Amino acid sequence: MEISEELYELLNGSDLQDKQHEAMLFMTVTEDGWPHNAMVSVGEVVALDKENLRIALWPGTTTAKNCMRTKKATLVSVYKGKVFYVRLALSPLGVLADAKHPLERFAAKVIFYKEDTAKYAEITSGIHIDLKDPESVLDRWKETIRETLR
Repeated sequence: MEISEELYELLNGSDLQDKQHEAMLFMTVTEDGWPHNAMVSVGEVVALDKENLRIALWPGTTTAKNCMRTKKATLVSVYKGKVFYVRLALSPLGVLADAKHPLERFAAKVIFYKEDTAKYAEITSGIHIDLKDPESVLDRWKETIRETLR
């Protein structure tokens, strides 16, 4: 199973300044069985290829704990008029000892992929964000991607 060229383009780790307004839902399941949603950015999810992603999450968060426990997550993105649903099988990679941004890293294998459009409507946006300090956030994202890929 692999993601589309469009989603790969979004998650390929390049041209972050052009993608800085895109946010995605990263869904996991809590210990008591409830869905848990978090927002992630193109600075925290990077595609190695169309079948394998890397994820970087803040340590100790509910999302990171859920990923460690279940080794599963779903990524949902709205991009270029489509909604993309990606089920991921996760393998913890740990926090890099020398990381400038110490984040829990996960290897993520695409195990299910679906894209959705509406026949009766145009999907015009998903979650869009405006960074408060774009320069420093984009620098952090670039560093995070480099560290996530190690």
